[in-house]
Amino acid sequence: MSEQGFTTKIVHSDRLLNLEYGAIHAPIHNSVPYGFNDVQGLIDVFQGQPGHAYARQSTPTIDALQHKICQMENGYSTLAFSSGMAAITTTFLSLLKSGDHLICSRFLFGNTNSIMGTLQSYGIEVTLVDATKIEEVQAAKQENTRMVFVETIANPVTQISALEAIGDFCENEKLVYVIDNTLTSSYLFDATKVKVSLIVTSLSKYVAGHGNALGGSVTDSGLFDWQVYPNIFPAYRKGDSAMWGISQIKKKGLRDMGGCMSSQTAHLISVGSETMELRMERQCDNALALAQLLEAHPKVEKVYYPGLKNHPQHDLAKRLFKKFGAILSFDLIAGEDCCELLNKLKIVINATHLGDNRTLALPVAPTIYGEMGLEVRQKMGISETMVRCSIGIENTADLLADFEQALA
Repeated sequence: MSEQGFTTKIVHSDRLLNLEYGAIHAPIHNSVPYGFNDVQGLIDVFQGQPGHAYARQSTPTIDALQHKICQMENGYSTLAFSSGMAAITTTFLSLLKSGDHLICSRFLFGNTNSIMGTLQSYGIEVTLVDATKIEEVQAAKQENTRMVFVETIANPVTQISALEAIGDFCENEKLVYVIDNTLTSSYLFDATKVKVSLIVTSLSKYVAGHGNALGGSVTDSGLFDWQVYPNIFPAYRKGDSAMWGISQIKKKGLRDMGGCMSSQTAHLISVGSETMELRMERQCDNALALAQLLEAHPKVEKVYYPGLKNHPQHDLAKRLFKKFGAILSFDLIAGEDCCELLNKLKIVINATHLGDNRTLALPVAPTIYGEMGLEVRQKMGISETMVRCSIGIENTADLLADFEQALA
């Protein structure tokens, strides 16, 4: 057979693991400890052999989800966490140490931006750059630089990093290249094609889709040579070197910091992932239709969406992504009240979150980016009246009609 499609691989992933009784979904293993008839089996797991000893590190249900995510990301190995922030934070704290330097996009999700301050308080240098410009990334390089971190599509202004050029730069400089793939997801964007080292994803968003489970993941692409990375502990410099990075994240991050996913959550995310392609096709189509409506409306000053031809990185998005994503933001003209508009919407829900089946909207400045302050928001291109929308799977005509009546 030729290479199977995205959804075909996902929906058959579990059953091809030869589950008991012919099950097509991995069962939920709720046990915290795992017993062994021969104590040598327990010793072997502690020494790094396959198996399960304690649910903080792994369960069979979580393993099945990790296998599925790894297939989706075209990766080498994957770890699941209790949230996307747990995945990001443990990756940084497991692989960076005091005196290291991190180059990071300044167009960041609010909580990720907050983590940069925490890293600096631990003695890790951070340089925030305009990651849409490869020149700024290159200029930030220092002797102690270890890593570059960017998002695919920035939240909420939708800037797109110079993903290909940064990949080439990191490859040449032997830097760990970390991409947050949440807003595109593995369906819209195969990050391995831009030479990424580690792919971080909030599984709570487009992978799960239903707004009923928190989770995150880190996938090692297998493209980075961990033998050249100075921060790998001697204890983990054994066996397959392609596993050294993810092993350190698992031991020093997942195990020691405790951001573990439950088996129940893994099951919810796994089942939700089966419809990701179907959902994202509708969500992206809805987002483009709404962006075009808003762009033409006299009460809207500006729309931020990669699918519009006037978006600064439209051509890049068109080349790299299957579609343009399902996040858009917009500014109203002077004199219009964004909160008043949001309160007039009937279908759209005033809520924080992304990637839900339902369309969600909020005023950006006083909510998810309120803690940053005006100066940081201005550097990120966030206006004080910006509205961010996470577009759902509603019927297109109903969604457009709701915005039309609210803007009337």
